[in-house]
Amino acid sequence: MAKADLQLITDDPRYSIRYTRVLDKGALVNWIKAPEVLRWFPMEGDKEIELCLRNWIGFSRFQCSLTATFDHTPIGIATLYLMPYKKVAHLAMVNIVVSPNMQKKGVGTSLVRNIVHLAKTKFKLTSIHFEVMEGCDLIPILEKQGFVQVFRQSSFYTVFGDDVARIVMEVQL
Repeated sequence: MAKADLQLITDDPRYSIRYTRVLDKGALVNWIKAPEVLRWFPMEGDKEIELCLRNWIGFSRFQCSLTATFDHTPIGIATLYLMPYKKVAHLAMVNIVVSPNMQKKGVGTSLVRNIVHLAKTKFKLTSIHFEVMEGCDLIPILEKQGFVQVFRQSSFYTVFGDDVARIVMEVQL
């Protein structure tokens, strides 16, 4: 499908981005539990998902997490995992997820751009990075936003019996 054929909802006036709220956790749980989304995250099973998402949504209290909405309904979340230690407080890891039915519509690109802006302007970070699995659709989005691969570890994950590489992509702010 050509880019011109894609329906970008980010140009629609009903699309907006706001700080994440604890109440957004319900949407986050639903998205992550979708097999086509969970495939790209390291957790497995309800217990691991709950632990991860409790931590993820917990960062909302620092206003370092953004939620994309359409018609006031959450459709994606990007979160800076701020570091509590002075020696590394200038950088952060980022997690992002977009609702399965809203993927390929510009939401991921919009969230990446906005989380980069937040990291640079509000938190004065010097770099941020994503840790992704080889083959993830997020990689081309990150490359277009200036992220570069700084690390690749073969056979880091085992997904459906296959060994998959871990890729760390970073941008200097």
